[in-house]
Amino acid sequence: MEPCDLTATHARFLIGAKQLSPSELLESCIGRIEAVDPAVNAMPVRDFARARTTAKAADQAVMRGDALPPLHGLPIGIKDLELTGGLLTTFGSPLFRDNVPAADERVVAAIRTAGAIVIGKTNVPEFGAGANTRNAVFGATGNPFDPSLSCAGSSGGSAVALATGMAPLCTGSDTGGSLRNPAAFCGIVGFRPSPGLVPNERRTQGWSGLPVTGPMARTVADTALLLSAMAGDSPSDPLAIAIHGATVRQADDFHPLKPVDLSRLRVATTADFGFAPTERQIAATFTAKLGLFQHVFAHAEQATPDCSGTDEAFEILRALNFVGSHLEKVRKIPGMVGPNVRMNVEEGLRYNAEDIARAFALQTALYNRWQAFFQRYDVILTPAITIGPRSWRELYPAEIDGKPTRTYFHWLAMAYAVTVVGHPAISLPVGLDRNGMPFGLQIVGPRGGDALVLRVAAQLETLLAQDPRTARPLPDLPALKSAPPIREAAGFLGFD
Repeated sequence: MEPCDLTATHARFLIGAKQLSPSELLESCIGRIEAVDPAVNAMPVRDFARARTTAKAADQAVMRGDALPPLHGLPIGIKDLELTGGLLTTFGSPLFRDNVPAADERVVAAIRTAGAIVIGKTNVPEFGAGANTRNAVFGATGNPFDPSLSCAGSSGGSAVALATGMAPLCTGSDTGGSLRNPAAFCGIVGFRPSPGLVPNERRTQGWSGLPVTGPMARTVADTALLLSAMAGDSPSDPLAIAIHGATVRQADDFHPLKPVDLSRLRVATTADFGFAPTERQIAATFTAKLGLFQHVFAHAEQATPDCSGTDEAFEILRALNFVGSHLEKVRKIPGMVGPNVRMNVEEGLRYNAEDIARAFALQTALYNRWQAFFQRYDVILTPAITIGPRSWRELYPAEIDGKPTRTYFHWLAMAYAVTVVGHPAISLPVGLDRNGMPFGLQIVGPRGGDALVLRVAAQLETLLAQDPRTARPLPDLPALKSAPPIREAAGFLGFD
């Protein structure tokens, strides 16, 4: 095993024990990027020179016997929607092709303070719009299990970088599943925290809980380790609720994770939340996987909260966010903005005050129904995404099993059902689907149950690793190293 293939927690242990230097780990990750990234295009922006300087300083801190922060010496990929001081941040948009921010945003600064070494920026769809990672600046990102297929998005570059060993940790963000969808397609872990747990000062609508920032990694423990550095209280985010004079969130709430007794849990299972357009083969895979392990719970049965109105609420509230963030661009320079962003803004402009009021009322009613549901169950298990990977040339799935989808993001309904009500959720890799591609299990917790979701996922991960049918799948690295560069593929560069 090469150092870049180590889990973050194990690598951090070895660094602290002086058995692995940060520079050795960094060089291993750089070597993997150079060998594999041409095939998948996950990390188009690199910061190797500064990373090497930072790693040398981290080496010296270890040798001096300094107190080491929790992420000391661990390379990390930063999603290209997050501001990185002195490092290109394009948002996947030609408008920001040359944008180099003067300073890190809060979450990136917190990660650096915790000792992580930023190795580069991971690819995204334009402004994170859509769950297919491709744009007109850096092109498409391919799935690590088949580069001709989509890695989903919008944190697609992060998911691919993790799956292929380019970095042990990466950041992501999530509105309609952008942490969970690519995790499911690429066989890694993506966690959507409760709104406000990871403060974000850059949301244009600060009281909207739809968009969140969160951690991604190859294991649950690594994901929790990164979350412990990202989470916090901050006056920059109105959803980061605080009690004056008290610390609400503690890093040790998430790392190390306390064990949980699965045999005491009441579990609801659903393949579609009663409304999501789940592909038949995904539903069948979900049922088959559950049959291998659901006996470990105290009680597991098919059940779902009443999700009536979720599509309408999400469609309106999502469009409202896009109008707030991108209206000026679409009006003044529509030719410089891609189709996903334009569609969302144009849709948002069709809604009136009555529509928006109805969406907020639907969201509130959904939230209350979910709270009643969680009086009977501890967690919900679902597929993380409604379909398996398709070609990255397909901008979005217009149909699933022959039935038209409502919108270009309707196929994300399994994820946005959770987004609308603000509950925490994780995508855990559970073997392969019936087409031989990674399958992600979504674990949804109660309101504020972030630590519970991570604890349940960690226990399941340990259990499922013992069975090749449910263990985390690994991409064929030798095949990727010898594959033709994805940039040579027709249609590689562009919005659509």
